[in-house]
Amino acid sequence: MVELDDRFPERTMELLILSSSLDPSDSFKSFHIDNICNLAEKFYPQDFNGSEIGTLRRQLEHYELDVPNDSQFQNISSLSELCLKLYETKRSEHFHFIDRLIRFVLTLPVSTATNKRAFSAMKLIKTALRNKMDDELLANCMVIHIEREFSDIIDSNMIIDEFCDVGPHRLSLKRNSDAF
Repeated sequence: MVELDDRFPERTMELLILSSSLDPSDSFKSFHIDNICNLAEKFYPQDFNGSEIGTLRRQLEHYELDVPNDSQFQNISSLSELCLKLYETKRSEHFHFIDRLIRFVLTLPVSTATNKRAFSAMKLIKTALRNKMDDELLANCMVIHIEREFSDIIDSNMIIDEFCDVGPHRLSLKRNSDAF
């Protein structure tokens, strides 16, 4: 438990717990209107104003009576399947605030993973020896490191040749592909 507490701060745990109220598994067993409204209020205040929270609550009340009892939603086990089924059945038009909230929750793993990759890259790139690196160079190095599956296919000799073909530079570079 201590390790989990260290890895996931209290606010993150609250976000995960509140998000689980949208989980459709086990016939929407964990569905809880107050938790879902708290999720929108606490974690998405710029996306849901006060009147929209009230509308969200009313949509959730109708949703609770409609969706879990519909046979099309009986075998859904994930939030992404629920989002897709809401779209396919056009219920996303009737429950547009619920659909918006589900989409926000579905983007959480992607947005946090990108941040973690960036900080991991920064730890590798900005070492004690490279501590004086300016922000622009650091950002460029991080992009190359993070997106290395794309940068690996770039031929550095081709870049050097293009640079030399552009015209005169302060330093005269010799084309020597053996040096690289």
